[in-house]
Amino acid sequence: MSSSVSTTSRETRSGKYIDRFYTGEGGFDFIGRTKLFYIVTGILVLISIAAMLFRGFDLNIDFEGGTKVSMPAGDLVAEEVSDTFQEATGVEPDMAQIVGSGDSRTLELQSEHLSEDQAEAARTAIAEAHGKGAETVNDIGVSTVSESWGSTITERMILSMVVFMVLAGIYVAVRLEKEMAIAALAALVVDGIVIAGTYALFGLEVSPAVVIGLLTVLTFSIYDTVIVFDKVKENTAGILQSRRATYAEQANLAVNQTVMRSISTTIISALPIIALFVVAVWLMGIGTLRDLALIQLIGVVEGVFSSLFLATPILVSLVNRRKEYRRHNAQVAAYRRGETDTDNPSHDADDAEQDKPKRTVATPLSPGNTGATWRPNRG
Repeated sequence: MSSSVSTTSRETRSGKYIDRFYTGEGGFDFIGRTKLFYIVTGILVLISIAAMLFRGFDLNIDFEGGTKVSMPAGDLVAEEVSDTFQEATGVEPDMAQIVGSGDSRTLELQSEHLSEDQAEAARTAIAEAHGKGAETVNDIGVSTVSESWGSTITERMILSMVVFMVLAGIYVAVRLEKEMAIAALAALVVDGIVIAGTYALFGLEVSPAVVIGLLTVLTFSIYDTVIVFDKVKENTAGILQSRRATYAEQANLAVNQTVMRSISTTIISALPIIALFVVAVWLMGIGTLRDLALIQLIGVVEGVFSSLFLATPILVSLVNRRKEYRRHNAQVAAYRRGETDTDNPSHDADDAEQDKPKRTVATPLSPGNTGATWRPNRG
């Protein structure tokens, strides 16, 4: 009995704590820490830009072009096969690695463009030194990749991103507000810079899958931002006709009311991405799936940061630049000091009426009856 009471008590406390996000009595002061978030964002952007300028990107063979040699890994040692490859071709491989696990383990070598004679010499030398001669030659695949393919993917992605941002901005401006569109696009640009900077800073390989995945995660980010902004619009409707709260306070309430949804959406989105990453890296060793999963995982985390800690503070900063909202902020401050509104006396009566506690009426229940309705003379 005591255990069930204790569990119920904990659930009640947890429920009341979450309810505070919706009532404005508690929660996190997102807007009050705007300066801190701007500083953190500025530092991240500067680090990202510096990483892109000074470290650059580790481009995949699809962007730089070259020759790729792959074979079943078995008991092969990547360094030994790399040495054999260099002796046979006179070209040092740019990369030699084993991907996947179990029977699907594959050894991959990447180098600059090889001629047909060099490629055949590499296959023969590797088969003779590390395999069973002619039988192994057939298991060694050689493919040549042109850098123009990766460039085409990049150009199309950039075009798609520009079109996406224009359409997203128009939609948010029409569906919500102009300032919301500006704030959403500004947060989106920060997302792109920080994600690209992360790849440059940590030397993560950039492949066409990464370029394609970037557009996907930016879509997730603006979706999350629109959810928050929709609640902001709902909370701030008619706010200039009342002196009970400022635009910033109602916007902060909106973020708190949607924060649990944003976190839940992020977790649910991250779970299949992590599962895809595990399958791609440890089981199948498929580079395309690995690249796609990694960019999505980084993007989902960055997206929830920008939608909660950056987009709404930018929105409030933009709105508070408007004259009518600066005047309204002053009116709210005066009302809280007990001053009357000489310009609009009706506001005092409206605000006083809204501040009155609402009367609640309890529905009577017949003794011994737990039904939802009650009628006179009902036994």
